[in-house]
Amino acid sequence: MCEIGWQHGEPDWVVMAQLQQGGPDEKEKTTALKDLLSRIDLDELMKKDEPPLEFPDTLEGFEYIFNEKGQLRHIKTGEPFVFNYREDLHRWNQKRYEALGEVDATESEPKSFIFMSEDALINPDKLLVLIHGNGVVRAGQWARRLIINEDLDSGTQIPYIKRAIGEGYGVIVLNPNENYIEVEKTKAEMQLSSDCSDEPAEKRERKDKIQKETKKRRDFYEKYRNPQKEKETMQIYIRDNGSPEEHAIYVWDHFISQSAAQNVFFVAHSYGGLAFVELMIQREAEVKNKVTAVALTDSVHNVWHQEVGKTIREWMRENCCNWVSSSEPLDTSVESMLPDCPRVSAGTERHELTSWKSFPSVFKFFSEAVKAKNSFVKPTPTRRSNRIKYEEF
Repeated sequence: MCEIGWQHGEPDWVVMAQLQQGGPDEKEKTTALKDLLSRIDLDELMKKDEPPLEFPDTLEGFEYIFNEKGQLRHIKTGEPFVFNYREDLHRWNQKRYEALGEVDATESEPKSFIFMSEDALINPDKLLVLIHGNGVVRAGQWARRLIINEDLDSGTQIPYIKRAIGEGYGVIVLNPNENYIEVEKTKAEMQLSSDCSDEPAEKRERKDKIQKETKKRRDFYEKYRNPQKEKETMQIYIRDNGSPEEHAIYVWDHFISQSAAQNVFFVAHSYGGLAFVELMIQREAEVKNKVTAVALTDSVHNVWHQEVGKTIREWMRENCCNWVSSSEPLDTSVESMLPDCPRVSAGTERHELTSWKSFPSVFKFFSEAVKAKNSFVKPTPTRRSNRIKYEEF
């Protein structure tokens, strides 16, 4: 390792700078300068007067927390993360930044969960991912109304899980509606609330819009669930899971994309279909590479409102099918005004029953998709009918 030398009390680079001011042979000076620069260890220069690279292993140690909007803020000042914590020490600041990124959820930080079969990540063949709709339903449920008034088979995902495991699938059950915890407000917590963000304006506006829509839906249901609530509370969003869309992307990045399965299948009901489409928008290449087929049940996605690109719409037409509420018999083709996936009847006019009524057809669709993939022939999930077609306007 070369070090900077000294001549007559001055460093080499100072002497070289002085040489550039005069002298007959410019070529020799240039050569000498290049030789000196080649001997300078830039890493050693950056380490000069650098503090030890020792950093906390918790958010609290860094003096940061996530506020009720899921934004990282300083405990004392409420300000966003500051990269240049120490002036003129870029390398140290970068290492501090990387250390903060390695910190996982703390005991006090709000968390969510998902359900997985034991072989979900190691099954080399098939993986089934289940996503329910919005509202009060939780992981493993399609509709509380059906659970309470009818039975578990129609109202929960249990039949899907049992059949999938019986047919050799691994299973992951998403939990897209658990986006925050609700805690009683205190003055200290209110002081930590801040509207400022270091995210790009477009991304921040998009996230704020999603969270506002989620809060609006929550407040609507909360009015009936807890009409006499007296204490003022605030919502602390779960990091990277502040909406169904964020949850789907998080689970994809950390679990589904890491799974060994050659064939991944989705069943997404109602708002779960919108969350899946958003996942496609954000992870298009990955989804196309790993997902074999998608069964939507009365999905509320909209390719125009979500600004879905042409390549995604084309993929959806070939690999998705949407079983919609309709008076037509099960699997009868239903015309659509939207240029995305085929729509067929779920055999019921009740939105909440579409996942249960289409249950046998969904697994048949998946089976045909695997065969088509192996033979390079696309499946035909619909059967044509001479009946009057049902349309939604």
